[in-house]
Amino acid sequence: MKIAVIGAGKIGLPLATQYASRGHSVVCVDINENVVALINQGREPFPCEPGMLEFLADQVPAGQLRATSDYSAAIPGADVVVVVVPLLVDESTWEPDFTALDSATEALAPHLSKNALVCYETTLPVGTTRNRFTPLIEEISGLQEGVDFYVAFSPERVMTGSVYKDLRRYPKLIGALNAEGSRRAREFYEAVLEFDVRDDLPRANGVWDLGSAETVEMSKLAETTYRDVNIGLANQFARFAQKNEIDIYRVIEGCNSKKHSHIHTPGIAVGGHCIPVYPRLYLANDPDADIVRTARVFNATMPEYVVQQTTEIIGDLAGVKVAVLGASYRGGVKETALSGVFATVAALRERNADVSVHDPLYTAEELAVSGFASYQLGEPVEVAILQADHPEYKDLTPAQLPGIKLFVDGRNHTSPENWRGVARFVIGCG
Repeated sequence: MKIAVIGAGKIGLPLATQYASRGHSVVCVDINENVVALINQGREPFPCEPGMLEFLADQVPAGQLRATSDYSAAIPGADVVVVVVPLLVDESTWEPDFTALDSATEALAPHLSKNALVCYETTLPVGTTRNRFTPLIEEISGLQEGVDFYVAFSPERVMTGSVYKDLRRYPKLIGALNAEGSRRAREFYEAVLEFDVRDDLPRANGVWDLGSAETVEMSKLAETTYRDVNIGLANQFARFAQKNEIDIYRVIEGCNSKKHSHIHTPGIAVGGHCIPVYPRLYLANDPDADIVRTARVFNATMPEYVVQQTTEIIGDLAGVKVAVLGASYRGGVKETALSGVFATVAALRERNADVSVHDPLYTAEELAVSGFASYQLGEPVEVAILQADHPEYKDLTPAQLPGIKLFVDGRNHTSPENWRGVARFVIGCG
């Protein structure tokens, strides 16, 4: 097959290399010329995806994979067009911002070949595939869906840092607008993916047709919204436990010993492209979902809560040297999308603390781009707040933080034994 992948980001590019690894001809389309140039040199434009560099080094010289910013050079003749362009959410209104996806759809439509399959993998509000993008393609291309081309929705279900493993691990959910679209989507994904055998699933791992685009759109939103709501519940429990001198981690351990209990882990922040965003996409369709809204708002208060607890322990933070450990939204991933570092630093600055940030994955120059002063382990500091659970922090000790008076472990990531003699605060450990 000839496959075009629109959006060569941290999900799109690994997908493209996966498709090429199965013997297909793939072209990536991206508006970032630097990304395009690096791909065409066989170099990875971003780190932290194990295996991708090896794929690029093999596939680009062999002519199996290339990149372009020109839709007219990628879309004509493509049997399948996969769209993996970000959908953002307005931070003030919580409304989805379709600007990038609309632009990509408008750009691909004039060049679409007859009988092509267009698959949207970006997580979308329910009804978007059928009611927004399909009519837009029809209007611009003059083609008719179900007759001249086909549209399906099949959301990515992977995490940065484990994309190739996740592609094998989880069923590929598909939903189309008609039976022929479903057939073509199934054939496509069965041709580009392989699946691990899993005995824990109700049916064989592989491509699962859920019957409609809307069903799959809701499935993707629901699986991530569940996590945000569950984390919100865990955070609520943790704050109650804190007040009542109860160890929430023992509570959770006890609860989760029963198979029907799956309480998640509390923490200083919920970040990334997915968990903070998808509940708001769900709310775009279901504004009366008060449970979803309450959990999202509550989780967003956690950085402020942690800083307030820090103030109650240490006193006035004005002029106090505070290091925030971890700019990334989660450990082991070089990505700051909606990271808790921003709200944590803001809350500290409001209290006139002398704030700096450390992250083993970022240089001082890169931290400066985000507006952060850089902290280096070994420099004097009075308070440290662990925001991201990087592996490098697992065995952290006071010796690496000279002068430390309070260590705030926002992820319960470090060993208490390492902190004997130094005040250590963990959310939910009264």
